Amino acid sequence: MEINEKKRLSEYGFSFKKAYGQNFLTDENLLTRIVEKAGVDKNVSVLEIGCGAGALTKILCKKAGFVLGYEIDTRLKPVLKDALSSFDNYEIVYKDVLKEDMKKIEKELGGDYILVANLPYYITTDIVMAFLENASMVTGMVIMVQEEVAKRFSAKPSSSDYGAITVAINLRGEAEIIERVPREKFTPSPNVDSAVVKITVDKNKNADVDKTAVRNVVRTGFNNRRKMFINNLMKDYKLDRNTAENVLIKAGVPLTARGETFSAEQYITLSEILKDYEK
Repeated sequence: MEINEKKRLSEYGFSFKKAYGQNFLTDENLLTRIVEKAGVDKNVSVLEIGCGAGALTKILCKKAGFVLGYEIDTRLKPVLKDALSSFDNYEIVYKDVLKEDMKKIEKELGGDYILVANLPYYITTDIVMAFLENASMVTGMVIMVQEEVAKRFSAKPSSSDYGAITVAINLRGEAEIIERVPREKFTPSPNVDSAVVKITVDKNKNADVDKTAVRNVVRTGFNNRRKMFINNLMKDYKLDRNTAENVLIKAGVPLTARGETFSAEQYITLSEILKDYEK
């Protein structure tokens, strides 16, 4: 069933703002599938980012124990108040979630939670990285993103879509595309198709890893992905060729390999070896 968002929003005198990347989903069946695939039930708390007109929020409130929503556009207050009038298991915060303290957000959620969101394209990577690097209680993310971004999130080493964001996700868990969504499912329709990505987060995975050290090596690996990793390594870490070769030999990676071929585990190994060298 489709929700006529344009008609409903026009009753509130609402107009879409490009600055907020507002593209609202209109297919209730699709929204329900997203919530089901996220594994939401009454034992689960959910963080929703970008509540929009509340179509997804309503379904989350029906299924979840508690929903904490963040919406940057205060013009949507009356829209969301009416949409959620029959529920009492939610709270909507009208702020930019990226400017909020992560500990405050997680304290409000009260324990483990799932992030479910139809993210504006322009903040997708920032949101994902913020929760991968700073959140301690998120167990998963089910997010609607631009299709080409979804491919990067779930890519395998040596593929053209594999990049630094893929490694960052693999350090904490793994990602998979669970549904593709054509552009006409949105109001207004964006210029590209989208996809729903499920990121399963293992809170204990690589918990003791030096994230800054790994991030530095990953940056080196993808600074110029066309070059062999050893050349980037020599430049960024100011190593002579013999030393750089020894680092790669210790890490068990080919001397002619490119950074785009390394798994997250190989980047961790490289970061441990490179701790003896100044960058």
